[in-house]
Amino acid sequence: MKKLIIVLACLTVSQFVLAQAKSVYFEIGGPGVASFNFDTRFTKSEKGIGGRAGFGGFSLSYNDFNGGRDRTTAVFIPVGINYLFGNDDRNYFELGAGVTPVIYKDDFSANDNDGAFTATFGHATFGYRLQPKKSGFTFRAAITPIFGRFGFIPYYAGISFGYKF
Repeated sequence: MKKLIIVLACLTVSQFVLAQAKSVYFEIGGPGVASFNFDTRFTKSEKGIGGRAGFGGFSLSYNDFNGGRDRTTAVFIPVGINYLFGNDDRNYFELGAGVTPVIYKDDFSANDNDGAFTATFGHATFGYRLQPKKSGFTFRAAITPIFGRFGFIPYYAGISFGYKF
């Protein structure tokens, strides 16, 4: 029942975000590792302030030392604000910041909460964005420094491909 409620909540939030989105994109690297993201502008212009929300992560299955199989799963939820600078209607410099909650679980199929934890890390974005004035293919490439309890990783990066509505 708990899993069903979580799935329904995620579907409801994603439908709301999708309805408000001006572009959707898939990002490799960046604050979501491998994530689907929604981006919207808070102004009528493409330049200026906007926001992003995403959902991504990974799952690994591996042999343990006792001859069995284990699974590790991590879910990343990058959320942030950004600001677009540009002199034309296609090429922009993107400056942003945000936070990424992480939900991590060893042997995700287990019913108990042993081995599960959550964490967050901050991220910044310094990048290039190519997007059409009306609708069509979008491309993003950015340096996305990340920081948290683990320290600071200044040269982390991401690349994105998507569609603007």
